[in-house]
Amino acid sequence: MSITTYGLQQIKKELQHLPQEQLAELCLRLVRYKKENKELLAYLLFESHNEQDFMESIKAEAGFMFSQLPAQSYFTAKGLRKILKMLTKYTKFIGTKPAEIELLLNFCQNYLQYVVRQTSYKPIRLILTRQLDKIKTSIGKLHEDLQFDYSQEYNKFLDDADSKLPWINKKSYLL
Repeated sequence: MSITTYGLQQIKKELQHLPQEQLAELCLRLVRYKKENKELLAYLLFESHNEQDFMESIKAEAGFMFSQLPAQSYFTAKGLRKILKMLTKYTKFIGTKPAEIELLLNFCQNYLQYVVRQTSYKPIRLILTRQLDKIKTSIGKLHEDLQFDYSQEYNKFLDDADSKLPWINKKSYLL
């Protein structure tokens, strides 16, 4: 026997009819089972009112993780994926495209600063190229004013990357 899975609309309607005490009990019960649920609720309760400070702390944590990357290519790639996993989780918490773009641009700038530039290890290169593609598509989904601001920052990064990384093809990533 399996439990019926209801849609989001049905759950939303049912939650609107519950008293506040029962709703709080359900939230606490849900938080008990998964660490990510607990982190999301903590973000919504304590951090969401000051998004900029939260993003700065994420950038600082990512910068620290970059500074701790090992020298061997295989382990560097694993470390980069771990950083991206953390950034993706926090981007979901924040839930806005500008925040995602800002965090990914910060990731790319840290990549330039900390990752070995002459590497021939393809997974390390692919990590950066995927993030550039992700940024490029995210910028396209923004309002025109924001597109202009972020595209300037993105193109500035591409210029910097083109001068430092011999293997990157700047023309294929330009907006």
